[in-house]
Amino acid sequence: MTDKLEAILWSIALPGFAQLLNRKFLKGIVFIFLEFFININSHFNMAILYSFQGNIREAIEATNYQWLMFYPCLYMFSMWDAYKDAKGGTPPYSYLPFVFGAYFVTIGLMYSSSLKLGPILFGPVWLPILFLFPGLLIGNFIKYMLMRMKVQ
Repeated sequence: MTDKLEAILWSIALPGFAQLLNRKFLKGIVFIFLEFFININSHFNMAILYSFQGNIREAIEATNYQWLMFYPCLYMFSMWDAYKDAKGGTPPYSYLPFVFGAYFVTIGLMYSSSLKLGPILFGPVWLPILFLFPGLLIGNFIKYMLMRMKVQ
């Protein structure tokens, strides 16, 4: 069994890797398959390539948003699952940052083809990444408040 940080980092590398390390082989293979299936059908690698090259319009045009909309939830659920199964206790409400991260990344993805921050159009890679941070902050804040109120 991996520790929680290792599980998160392997899940960031590729959903399913941490499940394999945690000896959840079927789950790991399913996550890896879904990762490839969604990635290929959404043309996400091309969007990443164009985004890193600064060709945001090309990234938007290459992206199949109908498929890419599945990606944030798969990605964050895979991380949560790996975190939960890793050694060490899982604090109450520790799923909330993952859930809100997935919600906000999805929202960022929905607006990525048109929302500009100032004169900058970030596109289907960078805008969802920027939206992740408020999602994690809000999820952690709600987790903190629920734990402070001792809600069970």
